[in-house]
Order: sequence, then structure tokens, then C-alpha cells
Amino acid sequence: MKAIRIHRFGPPEVVVVDDVPLPSPGEGEVLVRVAAAGVGPWDAIIREGRSKVSPQPPLTLGSDLSGFVEAVGPAVIGFRVDDEVYGVTNPQFCDAQAEYAVASAGMIAPKPNSLSNLDAASAPVIAATAYQMLFEYAGAKQGETVMITGAAGNVGAYAVQLALQAGVRVVAVTRPGDDAALRTLGAQTIVDSCGTETLPEVEAVLDTVGGDTVERCVSAIKPGGKLVSVVSESLPERPDIQSIFFYAEVTTERLRMLSNLFEGGSISARTGSILPLAQARVAHEMLAGAPHKPGKIVLQV
Repeated sequence: MKAIRIHRFGPPEVVVVDDVPLPSPGEGEVLVRVAAAGVGPWDAIIREGRSKVSPQPPLTLGSDLSGFVEAVGPAVIGFRVDDEVYGVTNPQFCDAQAEYAVASAGMIAPKPNSLSNLDAASAPVIAATAYQMLFEYAGAKQGETVMITGAAGNVGAYAVQLALQAGVRVVAVTRPGDDAALRTLGAQTIVDSCGTETLPEVEAVLDTVGGDTVERCVSAIKPGGKLVSVVSESLPERPDIQSIFFYAEVTTERLRMLSNLFEGGSISARTGSILPLAQARVAHEMLAGAPHKPGKIVLQV
């Protein structure tokens, strides 16, 4: 089968298409016939050798996927051959960008009927990250206000949608030019990330960009509030707030909750540029700054 591999860490040029043996699912795993696989910033981190969780090369890149169950390993309950599923492969965030991929049964779920395979493959990591940030770590509740940095980005846009559907007010912090996209998502209070205006007080800041932006926004958090980040463990310090950094964890339970929101129309997918599997190196050039459409890059298998 064809798989997107690296044999050494490095720039996009190290990404190659290899022929590799068809894998077999072990206990608690399923073999997925991949229809589409997502490409995200963590793939570049793995490719460059900066990941704390991935194995050493040679390895197959990718974590997000959507497709069909091809085979079921021992001790797997709830999935059968030909089921349509979406999710991620494993906690090492690798092995998805291939014609077939082994996935942990606890990290996939039935694919929402309302999503195509391309849209479904774009969603798992970024949507689950936003869900965890907002509800599990910030503990946002109806009537409260959260500030979201990078609100027009992939994780940020999901956080905006998730907050608004739950009755949480949003202060969206973004670059100039993204206002229209954010208003389409329902955001009403939009702040220029490069501006100097006084920021409204919020119960929590969800940080997806780091840097000077979060340094500025931390002053808006009410005493006793929270700063939640997926960008850096080195967060601005304030003794009267709680600062939290975490790694996203995609689980069947979280995916099922997200599926309900997709099916109900409360949130929509963030699919951007679509490329064939063989052009994975181009996708990595996009991660490095080459032009591409807004939204998650997806490989069609």
C-alpha cells in the first residue's frame, strides 16, 4: 500500500511516498481503509523532530482520518467491517496518511452522516482540542464570556462555534481581514490582535497563538479566571488566575459529542485545501507558509 513517510527529520523535502506492507490490527485496534487524512501543524512538528510523543523515523505521518473499517482486532466492541468511522490513529499522532491505517478503537467513532469523508477527516484533532479547551479546562458556562486568540484559525473557529452554541459569549481576537469570516460563525465582539484598544473582562482566555497576543490578552482575565493554551507551556504569570497547558486527547466519547453537534448543525467543518495523497509534500509546504485555502488541509486517498 502507499503511505506518506519520512526516513529522517527535516524540511518538507523529507516527505516521500513509500510502498509498505498492509498493517494488521492488534488488540483494541481496527484497520481502517482510509478515504481521507488530515494534515495539521503537529505533522510538521513530528517531521522536524520536535514532537515529544512520536516515534523515531522511519514513520508514517498523520493522525486525523476518515474511512471504512476493513478489519477488527481482538477485544474490539462497537465496530464492524464496513462501518464508516472518523477519528485519530494513536497517541503518537502518526500512521494515518496511507491507504490503510491501524487506529485505536478508543480514538475513533462513527462518522457523522452530515459530513463527507473529507470534512470528517479535517475535524477530529482541532474540534476535540477546542472542546477540551472550552468546556473541560476553562469550564465555560452559559452566560460567561471567553476570549479566543487566533479565533479565525482552525482550533479558534471551532472554539467560537462551540461557545456560541452553548450560550457562552465570545470576544474573538484575530488579525485584520478576518472579521467577515468570524461574523459568519456568529461572533459579534471582534478585537484586532495588533490593536491597542482596552479589552473587556472575561472569565477565561483560550490561547491558540501564543506570543505577544496572549501577553496582551491575559490582562483581560477576571481574578479567579483561567488561561488555557495548547501553544506553549511557558505562559504569562498572574498570581490570581490559573494557567493551563495541555495536549489534545481525542476519544470516542468526545467524538460522539462532536458528532451530535455536527448532525444538529450547531457546528460546521473547517476544510481547506484538498490534495491527493501523493501530494503530501505540497501539504507540508503549505504548513511551512505556501499559499493555501483557509481551514484544515486534507489529503484525499
